[in-house]
Amino acid sequence: MENSGKVVSVNISDKKGTRKKPVPEGHLKEDFGMDGDAHASSLWHRQVSLLAQESIEKMRRAGLDVNAGDFAENITTEGIDLVSLPVGTRLRIGETLAEVSQIGKRCHAHCEIYRQAGDCIMPKEGIFVKVLKGGIVRKGDEIAVL
Repeated sequence: MENSGKVVSVNISDKKGTRKKPVPEGHLKEDFGMDGDAHASSLWHRQVSLLAQESIEKMRRAGLDVNAGDFAENITTEGIDLVSLPVGTRLRIGETLAEVSQIGKRCHAHCEIYRQAGDCIMPKEGIFVKVLKGGIVRKGDEIAVL
């Protein structure tokens, strides 16, 4: 398992179930999620979502025109096999600290992403984290598995 990777893109949306738009940086708030994102909430464990660029590339090779944020992930990563990380694994993402809270998810009835892209990899290959220590995350930041 890789011990480090990097942030390829930081993404937010103001509505759930839609593609996210890349932003220059994201502010992760402790026990809340990414400021300004529709999924941020202290009421649940899926505060921030991560998806590997390698997963997006797999969908591109299958013929889909998709980019970072298109699967509604907050942080697009590179160099870490996300789904191999057990729940409870801690990650340093830039100046923040997060803990893996869920691997994959159940897809709700074919969200906008599925309808537009024809498939969604987030349920199988995305992960979710809780924010333990807030801070800023930017494209190019290191992600370290602790």
